[in-house]
Amino acid sequence: MATASLARGREMTDAEWQVRVDLAACYRLVALNGWDDFIATHISARVPGTHDTFLINRLGLTFEEITASNLVRIDADGRVTDGSDAPVNPAGFTIHSAVHQAREDAGCVIHLHTLDGMAVSALEEGLLPLNQTAMLAGADISFHDYEGVALDLDERGRLQRDLGSHNMMVLRNHGTLALGASVAEAFIRIYTLERACTAQVRTLGMNRPLHDADPEVIARTGEMGRDAARYAAIAWPAALRRAQRLSPGFDT
Repeated sequence: MATASLARGREMTDAEWQVRVDLAACYRLVALNGWDDFIATHISARVPGTHDTFLINRLGLTFEEITASNLVRIDADGRVTDGSDAPVNPAGFTIHSAVHQAREDAGCVIHLHTLDGMAVSALEEGLLPLNQTAMLAGADISFHDYEGVALDLDERGRLQRDLGSHNMMVLRNHGTLALGASVAEAFIRIYTLERACTAQVRTLGMNRPLHDADPEVIARTGEMGRDAARYAAIAWPAALRRAQRLSPGFDT
């Protein structure tokens, strides 16, 4: 099988290298959008052709420092498996591992602590169908109650139960999460969810009467939003070009 080599001499398949490039680009795009939380939060991706091997960022690097070659291979328990001494945060992978274990279709999982995402997560009503973007996300969102810093592996079962077949989640009093079969799909979903959260924060901040859309229209729009693959196929190449222009070097 064809292989691509890392700078430090390890080899991998071309498929893994492409996922590494996409994942590193996703980290850069999160930073470019102002969604990063210093060195906290993670984006993980399953290594192609494996069940329980994943890629994640090195603990201590900011998102604009992530490259395809400095991503770390870990197992389902967050242990480094690539022979390196790279530091990782196993506790930070708890939420990700829960999703990857329950969902074979989860090629990538993105979890964020944005200001607007945290604000919406603290509302009892969660994300409201105030605009088209929120409606597109609404039918695919689940909710999970806050149980403290994600150190307890027992929480994984409850998180899996709450996620179900949904592809986005509001972690109450915590943040947001999205998954996809590919990095591209996961990014498009988190982009939609985060943009909807920002719009809601701004809308409610105006303290004006709200106009409610027709419930049937809301439901119909929500069903349209469940399929991210088609839009991701068009939008992801544009996202990569943006990352290349504004944050080059992720593909090294």
